[in-house]
Amino acid sequence: MSESDRLGGTLALRDPHGASPRDPDPTMAANEELTLEPTVPGAPGPDAPVAIRVEDLHKTFRIPTQRVDSLKERAVHPFSSRDYRELHALDGISFEIRQGEFFGIVGRNGSGKSTLLKLLASIYRADAGRIQIAGRLAPFIELGVGFNQELTARENVVLNGVMMGLTPKEVRERQDSVIDFAELHDFADLKIKNFSSGMLVRLAFSVMLQADADVLLIDEVLAVGDAAFQQKCADAFHQMKREGKTIILVTHDMSAVEQYCHRALLLADGNVQYIGSPAEAGHEYLKLNFEADTTAAGLGTAESDGVKLLTCQIEDEAGEPAMTVEDREPVRIKVEMELQRDADAINVGFTFAGANDLGVFEFGELLTREAGYDLSAGKRVTVHVNVENRFAAGRYFLHCGIHSPDGIALYVHKATTFVAFGSDETRGVMSVDHRVEVEIEDAG
Repeated sequence: MSESDRLGGTLALRDPHGASPRDPDPTMAANEELTLEPTVPGAPGPDAPVAIRVEDLHKTFRIPTQRVDSLKERAVHPFSSRDYRELHALDGISFEIRQGEFFGIVGRNGSGKSTLLKLLASIYRADAGRIQIAGRLAPFIELGVGFNQELTARENVVLNGVMMGLTPKEVRERQDSVIDFAELHDFADLKIKNFSSGMLVRLAFSVMLQADADVLLIDEVLAVGDAAFQQKCADAFHQMKREGKTIILVTHDMSAVEQYCHRALLLADGNVQYIGSPAEAGHEYLKLNFEADTTAAGLGTAESDGVKLLTCQIEDEAGEPAMTVEDREPVRIKVEMELQRDADAINVGFTFAGANDLGVFEFGELLTREAGYDLSAGKRVTVHVNVENRFAAGRYFLHCGIHSPDGIALYVHKATTFVAFGSDETRGVMSVDHRVEVEIEDAG
């Protein structure tokens, strides 16, 4: 995108096919209006100008199924066909970002996040669709790109500042503040090829903060430096929010999304899965990650003398294997076993444990012939259990044990696992409903 496309108070249209910029279609707002989802408090209102508009954006990559790695191979097989498979990185996505909005983009690896960011930054060209950006754009897709290893820190600050659009005079005026923020006073005149990776990232982040841009594209750069420097970075992001800059953050850090972003977009397989509340976007992101886990049906079968465990799994409301349990929804457990000897009674026991394998609570059920259960050899016994969900958000394991006075004994550690989603923040493993009453009266 040229400078003329980025500057100004109105949206400048960029042709994804590389044609010259055109004026926005005046009928677009009336005919193709994109609605904004509810935002968190402090976000720009619906009357705020649009900073970025993305409409029906497509991007496909052609990936060869057979590689030709040398000129010899090409010379020997000059007419061999080149077969490709198509990877649809983005499949017609649309969204809007308001001016002054801190907007998060999240998704699993391969969901299309980086492709979208590079399209916004004009590194890639789209196959179809259009992108409109109001104001000057500054992409920070990889910190440290553009640094010359043979130049000193001061020289690289000047070089990168000019690359960001600052004049040499402006860069020199800000040079000391960049070095101060990066905490590199004693190394300012040292070639950066001698810098540690942490020093390099701190310098790059400090240079990034000097960008005089209306729209910032930031890709996974929040975890830089030690705890003290990370706090400085957090303060800098909050300052940019107060200054009304439009910031797009691509990250896997859901806590950063909830801390900084007004809204967030979740991508899945090149499509918009969700757009709206950062907390809900993080929730859906975690669900998407864990629901794809192939261990949802349990961690395998087990067998001992007298009984064979066929299934131990968490189920959803429809009885299908599940990996996640929603907040306050019951934990539904299904256990199937096959008896290999007669028994007068068997006890089926369960223990819930946290990710650190610390037991949360345990319970069991005694099945007896006297109660009407047929516990003969060859019988298949299925046990369904509903447990009230008071778990705090996190991963949990279920241990399962089966034993009887007749010599049946089987214990399966981590027979299955699940992830609980909780809406209440807690430092423990349980989220229990509670009420607090306070009375104050005069002393004496």
